[in-house]
Amino acid sequence: MKQIAIIGSTASGKTGLSLEIAKKTNSIILSLDSLSVYKEINIASAKPTKEERGDIIHFGIDEVYPNVEFDVIKFIETYKKARDYAIKYDKNLIIVGGTGFYLKALVDGLSPGIDLKIKLNENEIESTYDFLYSLDKQYMQNIQKNDKYRIEKAISIFKQTNQTPTQFFEQNQKKPLCPDLKIFEILWEKTELKKRIALRTNMMINDGIIDEVIYLEKKYTRKPNCMASIGIIETLEYLDSKLTKTELEEKIALNTAKLAKRQNTFNKGQFKAEQKVSDSLGKLEAQILRYFS
Repeated sequence: MKQIAIIGSTASGKTGLSLEIAKKTNSIILSLDSLSVYKEINIASAKPTKEERGDIIHFGIDEVYPNVEFDVIKFIETYKKARDYAIKYDKNLIIVGGTGFYLKALVDGLSPGIDLKIKLNENEIESTYDFLYSLDKQYMQNIQKNDKYRIEKAISIFKQTNQTPTQFFEQNQKKPLCPDLKIFEILWEKTELKKRIALRTNMMINDGIIDEVIYLEKKYTRKPNCMASIGIIETLEYLDSKLTKTELEEKIALNTAKLAKRQNTFNKGQFKAEQKVSDSLGKLEAQILRYFS
């Protein structure tokens, strides 16, 4: 079994490329998308339709309902299912999507979990920081004195394990599942990507994202985290009469462009240059096919 990842910003053409490659390489696909995992969120997630998927087996799509939490731990479990299926049926595996944090967890491994049972009030933060610094200067010197979350995490580690954070992380190393995964990144010139985002946003409006969000809100309310996703949150504003339909389309496109910028920044900084090939959509297919041959 060979496995690769195809990454890139939203609207970069990842889905179409992955389907073309899968047809030519006897591959299954694992979606790397934190919104496509939800059943009934179809237009907002821009997941491939059943017709587009055809007979290509997909994992990571329609895994849970919107009122069920899905996190990186569950993604790792989904990856293992996809990998085991690929091995059993002698398939290759293509991991594709824009949620770089999930891919980072596969490549680098996850830090061991610690329950943040200790919550500090504002008056306790500085003294707790000073206490931890006296125990573990190596770890704490990289944390700002007002970084409440990381200070709470450090004191939780100490109280639950009786170890300093440095000792704890030395004894609980990350265990990567795909340390040598080959990554192919689609790059677009900024102006062209904005055009693609605008086009896709227009298609989402025409395909019925407003009706989809009305249905989702009625069935699941606004409480699930996924109801705050781009495309959904703006449509809820439209339904609250805070936006016109034209403003809705413009705001979705703007927020999607901002997301694309964050994704590109993450991908650029988080994956080693030697394991990543970055090129235009038109040139990547040939490079990927050569890798599989």
